[in-house]
Amino acid sequence: MEPNTKDGITIRIMTLADYATFKHLFEEQFIKGEPLFDAIKGPIDPEMWNLYDQYHESMVTAGTCVVAIDEQNEGRVVGFVLAEGQTIDDVESHRLEAESIPETDIVGHIRRILCKVEAEANIYERYGVTKLLYSHLTSVDVSMRGKGLGTRLATSAMELGRSKGFTLMTAFCSSFYSARQKEALGMECIYSMKYEDYKDSEGKVVFTPPAPHTEIRVVAMKI
Repeated sequence: MEPNTKDGITIRIMTLADYATFKHLFEEQFIKGEPLFDAIKGPIDPEMWNLYDQYHESMVTAGTCVVAIDEQNEGRVVGFVLAEGQTIDDVESHRLEAESIPETDIVGHIRRILCKVEAEANIYERYGVTKLLYSHLTSVDVSMRGKGLGTRLATSAMELGRSKGFTLMTAFCSSFYSARQKEALGMECIYSMKYEDYKDSEGKVVFTPPAPHTEIRVVAMKI
């Protein structure tokens, strides 16, 4: 994918140096208010952040992420898409990883609900593919919202995915707003699960986020 510039904002493939400039803001700007993470009470375990950091860096290293740079503001990052390639074999590996975490750990429940919707959405069989581009996280700086940057980022991520041989992009939307954004881009909701329907072994509802977050959706789009 070639860099593209419009109105002083350049979108290009993300580097680890780009990621290093904003990763320390994740808890404050990108995770706070996220429905699944809201179930975590108290400070988030630094070791968990370390694991997420390693996960994000693996995506960047794979060359499947894009970043928006404000050329008129010292190259500040004003938006990004973290994405990775996944295969049909990952469905089972994700399940095994989730089950290895004790149910008493809320992170285990986060992993389990994601695995459950991944399996029940039946994405690979539905679209007849063995690999896909998974859009993990999209963010646009508050100062740039409403200017079409989110659409440019999504379009660039799709272009990058096509260049790497992917024909399908998917995302899991735990937030009402992220689902609305993705669907506005033309992504189709192929599966949804209400939070009240996910319960622990004692029959208790695990995730009770505030309105309007009532369900997690799986969206997809051929690219």
